[in-house]
Amino acid sequence: MRVVIAEDNALLREGLVLLLTSAGHEVAGVATTGPEILPLLLEHRPDVAVLDVRLPPGFRDEGLRAALAARAELPGLPVLVLSQYVEETYAAELLGGGARGVGYLLKDRVGRVDEFLDALERVAAGGTALDPEVVTELMARRRDDPLDSLTPRERECLELMAQGHDNATIARTMVVTERSVHKHVGNVFAKLELPPSDSGHRRVLAVLAYLNA
Repeated sequence: MRVVIAEDNALLREGLVLLLTSAGHEVAGVATTGPEILPLLLEHRPDVAVLDVRLPPGFRDEGLRAALAARAELPGLPVLVLSQYVEETYAAELLGGGARGVGYLLKDRVGRVDEFLDALERVAAGGTALDPEVVTELMARRRDDPLDSLTPRERECLELMAQGHDNATIARTMVVTERSVHKHVGNVFAKLELPPSDSGHRRVLAVLAYLNA
């Protein structure tokens, strides 16, 4: 898998390069500022981009803006965004453009090597990967929204879907059968009035409904 990295912190940047190469991936390019990102992505067209949200020169949202611009130029480009803190606006804006092949992780998650690599591979394959802390905070801030009709177990199922897990993993986490998970997922689709289509796309729509309610 070919990866482009954008990170201004030298220690974390070199750590990411070492981690990815050790796992058998190729680091096609590295950026340290916001303006470098889009040209680098257009040049290398990687399988996935790993971008810090805040980069020089402004340390505001350069990485996010570059991610949005890159996905406009390269539709479907998988992007995994890293952030020091839970920044709701950034997460919602990135996912609001379509949740296929996007991830939002806190930087602490990089230290959990297996979890980070698993999330990266899910995003590269077109899935989603949201940090559990991001999901928890977003759900805590939602009040009086269309998700209020969901039962606690259905909300838990949707939360795990937002993290990018498949039904088998959700079943293990919730300690229920896959059949029960399938029922919960079906109830989520029905209560959110999602159109009949392929289940993969409806899962994406469910995550977006939960983020943008």
